[in-house]
Amino acid sequence: MPQLPDLNDLCVFEDEHLLFINKPAGISSLEDRNRPGISVLAAVRKHLPDAQLCHRLDKETSGILAVAKHNEAYRQMAMLFEARKIAKHYHAVVAGQLTAEHMEIKLPLTIGGNGLARVDKREGKQAVTCITTLKNFLHYTLLLCEPVTGRLHQIRAHLAAIHFPIVADEAYGGKIPMLSELKKKFKTGKTETEGGMIKRVALHAYALEFACFDKNYSVAAPYPKDFDVLLKLLEKYDL
Repeated sequence: MPQLPDLNDLCVFEDEHLLFINKPAGISSLEDRNRPGISVLAAVRKHLPDAQLCHRLDKETSGILAVAKHNEAYRQMAMLFEARKIAKHYHAVVAGQLTAEHMEIKLPLTIGGNGLARVDKREGKQAVTCITTLKNFLHYTLLLCEPVTGRLHQIRAHLAAIHFPIVADEAYGGKIPMLSELKKKFKTGKTETEGGMIKRVALHAYALEFACFDKNYSVAAPYPKDFDVLLKLLEKYDL
């Protein structure tokens, strides 16, 4: 049975107004119909019954989530998100070598009947993502992705649309990255089958930056183990 995450393990920063959570991949931001009671909000409300999430992350995505501790904090954050005054920084590992410096992807998105985002230049809603290369490997690239708009699956759909899908994002054409494709003389045990270097969407919400309550907030969420291991393997075997 899935376990409710411990708030002490998730918190990266808090003050009297806001709590910042490093959400694990595989845990929903809000209530999940398939896993009742297992969500970031449920974990927070065990300690702060009045808490409200200021935004959401895809279930598959790890990283920073802002939580309002009182109604005024929620109201202020809602206005900032609406006015696009909160800078959102995501890190993604994509297949292929991509060199970009503040490159804007402007492709309107809509949601198909399968629940996935797709580019639709006639019916889609405006969607803008800015991308910058953080590091090139031989076969992969670590990107900084800064969504200007906040459409469902926006970063994932935009990167797939320019033919650089996020690794392990099979819903959008990404493939599980295998160490055997990079490491010479790679072997598994006789009874073992090779697992991927990462087995979930390689997308991490790294940081949020904004001004609120006469403060400048800049809060980052450390990489989770699986994302960190992926990058260490690429550093070792894909340079």
